[in-house]
Amino acid sequence: MKTITKFVGLDVSKDSIAVAVADEGRGEPRFLGMYPHTVEAVRGLVKRLNEEDVELEFCYEAGPTGYWLYRLLRAMDMPCTVVAPSLIPVRQGDRVKTDRRDALKLAKLFRAGELVAVFVPNEENESLRDLVRAREDAVEDRTRARHRISKFLLRHNRILQTKLRAWGAMHRRWLDSLQWTDRREQVVFQEYLHHLDEIEGRLERLEAAIHLEATESDRAPVIQALQTLRGVAEVIATSLVAEVGEFRRFHNPKQLMAYAGLVPSESSSGVSRRQGRITKAGNAHLRRVLGEAAWSYRYKPAVKRNIRKRQEGQSPKVQDIAWRAQDRLHRKYKRMTSRGKHHNVAVTSVARELLGFVWAIACEAEREMEKSVAV
Repeated sequence: MKTITKFVGLDVSKDSIAVAVADEGRGEPRFLGMYPHTVEAVRGLVKRLNEEDVELEFCYEAGPTGYWLYRLLRAMDMPCTVVAPSLIPVRQGDRVKTDRRDALKLAKLFRAGELVAVFVPNEENESLRDLVRAREDAVEDRTRARHRISKFLLRHNRILQTKLRAWGAMHRRWLDSLQWTDRREQVVFQEYLHHLDEIEGRLERLEAAIHLEATESDRAPVIQALQTLRGVAEVIATSLVAEVGEFRRFHNPKQLMAYAGLVPSESSSGVSRRQGRITKAGNAHLRRVLGEAAWSYRYKPAVKRNIRKRQEGQSPKVQDIAWRAQDRLHRKYKRMTSRGKHHNVAVTSVARELLGFVWAIACEAEREMEKSVAV
C-alpha cells in the first residue's frame, strides 16, 4: 500500500504551538488548533496524527525556544526540520500575521520544498556555543563598563596627562589613586570600578572554562589544529568550532563563506554584472571572530614564539596550510590597500579567504580524528 506523507507546520511560541497540516497534492492546508508548549501535548499531537501508512514531516522556525522540540520529535522517530526564518518567502502586500496563518504558511511552503533548513547542533556543541557566546557578552559588558568610567572621568576633568596603555596595570593604579572631595562622586566612582572588577572576574572564569574545552573536550584536536593559523588563538579557535560544528558538512569552502555571510551581494541582468557589499546573511558571531582574526594579516608572514608554540605537535600538512595562509592573505591585504581600497574592505576580503584556510585545516583535523577512532 502506498505511504501518504503529511507535512506539519508548527508555529512555536513560549506557551503554545499552532499546528497546521498539508496533505500531499495541491489542496489547501488545514489548521488543527493550538496546543500547549509541553512534552505531553507534543506527544499527544504525534499520537493523533500518526496513522497507518502515513508518514509525518514536521517543521518549525528557528527561534528563542531553541531545539528541544526538534530533539523531542527526533527521539520519537519523527522527521523534523528547523527552518531559517529570514529565508521564508514573503508575499508582497501581506500585512496580516497570526499564529494560525503562520502555521498554515509553514505547512504549505514545506510541502512545496520552499523552506531552507538550518544546522541543528548536538547538545554538546550547543553548550560549547553557549559558553563562547557568554564570554562574548562579558567582553561587551566590560567595554560598556570601561566607557562609563572614562566618560565619568571626562565629565569631571580627570584626564591622565602621561601616555599609558589604556586599561593596563599602570592605568589601573592611576585609577585607584584618584580621590574625590564629594562623597557622592566617590561612591559612584567606586561602584563603577567594582562593577568592572566583577565583569573581569567573570571573564577570567569563562576563559578558564574555554581553555578546558580547548584542551580536553572531544573537539580539542580541531581547536588545537586551528590555532596554527595566525590570529586564531584559543578563544577564536574555540568560537569557530562552536559556531560551525562539523566543518565537513560543507562540501567546499565557498559554502562555508556563504554560511558566514561573507560573500558579496550581486545584482546582475543580461550582460551587466554588479557585485556589492557582503550579504551578512549568515552567522554574525562567526563573521565577527573572523574579522578580528583577519587584522593579524596586515603584518609580514612570520612564525614567532606564540605561533611556533601553538604549531608544536601538529602535522606538517596543517603547518603548511597555515604558512600558505600567512603568505597569501598578507599579499592580498597589501595589494588591496595599495590600490586604494579602504582597510576595512581589505580586512573583510581577507576574512573571507581566511575562512577557506580554516575549512581546510578543520577538515584535515576531523579526518585525523576519524582515523584515530577507527584504529
